[in-house]
Amino acid sequence: MLIEQMYTNCLAEAAYWIESEGEAAVIDPIRETGPYLEKAAERGVKIKYVFETHFHADFVSGHIDLAKATGATIIYGPGAETNYAVHNAHDGEEFKIGKLTIRVLHTPGHTPESSCYLLLNESDGGGKKEHAVFTGDTLFVGDVGRPDLLDGKMTKEELASMMFDSLNNKLKPLADEVLLYPAHGPGSSCGKNIGKETWSTMGEQKKKNYALLINDRKEFIEAVTSGLSAPPQYFFQDAMINKNGYESLEHVMERNVKPLSAEKVKAAIENGAMVLDTRHVDEFEKAFIPGSVFIGLDGTFAVWVGTLLDMSVPLILVTDAGKEHEAILRLARVGFENVAGYLEGGIEAWTNAGLPADNLKSVNPDEFAADVREGKSDRTILDVRRPGEFNSGHVEGADHFCLTNFSKKENLEKLSTEEPYYLHCAGGYRSVIAASIMKANGFTNLVNVRKGWAGIKNENLALVIPETV
Repeated sequence: MLIEQMYTNCLAEAAYWIESEGEAAVIDPIRETGPYLEKAAERGVKIKYVFETHFHADFVSGHIDLAKATGATIIYGPGAETNYAVHNAHDGEEFKIGKLTIRVLHTPGHTPESSCYLLLNESDGGGKKEHAVFTGDTLFVGDVGRPDLLDGKMTKEELASMMFDSLNNKLKPLADEVLLYPAHGPGSSCGKNIGKETWSTMGEQKKKNYALLINDRKEFIEAVTSGLSAPPQYFFQDAMINKNGYESLEHVMERNVKPLSAEKVKAAIENGAMVLDTRHVDEFEKAFIPGSVFIGLDGTFAVWVGTLLDMSVPLILVTDAGKEHEAILRLARVGFENVAGYLEGGIEAWTNAGLPADNLKSVNPDEFAADVREGKSDRTILDVRRPGEFNSGHVEGADHFCLTNFSKKENLEKLSTEEPYYLHCAGGYRSVIAASIMKANGFTNLVNVRKGWAGIKNENLALVIPETV
């Protein structure tokens, strides 16, 4: 038996490879099929099944392309209606992979079709022993899936009530030693506060996961539905893509990996295209095409693209040399396929063509502290971290304006384009994203704080730190 978690940091997503006796199954694959096909070839096994825990909202799954490439059957839980061929399993149905058995546990709550997959291993006595459960977005380490993604078809309270039953009737009865393998880790927007680990055991979660410790339905519904930020705007589009089907990734890449001259990029911008700059923060600060939005490949790139950008707007990419293919692939993972091409030769080609470039002023934490100390600075401090981060400690007098707010122009209108701002996040990545969006929307007097809160908290500044932290 082989179980391998295949984790994609940029999506905070876990796919799983399960193998026994020359047969394999993949659970919740990412969009590109290469990693799975290569593993099957290396190990000389046949991929028999592709299991989907639900219609994913945060990424485009690779289930359709993988099934076409291997002849594998796509398995969904009860009630999953698709525009392509699948096997809708019933609750309790079992599937064989070599000497292993996978049992379907229908666990509605995150979505109506959500299902977990219980892996049964042959025991020494010849029976079946519960070994691991693949929980998708139903149960995470320290959290549960958000129940507010059906866009009005069901209320979050109705789904939360269904999840209460799923957890108590299907998952909590599992033995403590059963391994827990969820679909997401920290950084995913599919939960409120997912823990740092990407796997656990049912016993650990029964002891520590707040959702499994609540035995009252009303209290549970209140707990899992409160404190939810608005879901990223691309979630509903990706869920429909996964439900209805999509163009093959191979065709998307052939169409989108297209070099463009500086003049063609300029013309595309004039026709409504947006420039997405994916380089490292330090390089972006020095020079960028005016109006560009920065989202660096070295961070949770795909998640922030999906959260902040409009899928319908054509994109022009500026990348580090040799990173064009990776950037376009990672965009496709979250359904962003409207890419007109990339700037051939990078930012140097733009400036060498005599076209104007912008830049972003940044300071180190000690410079920021020296300016702010004793109220000498006239700049408003914008802390763009998540609410939980801000509430755990922040600079006295700072305004909280979470980066997720930058996805809508009406939110930016709450800020003044005439006012000078300091921007910071936890480490310096998100604040540059925020600054680039502000600059693209007419803000001119901005200063980014490098290293963010990680550096600021060590300076001699007045901070607000709750006693419980």
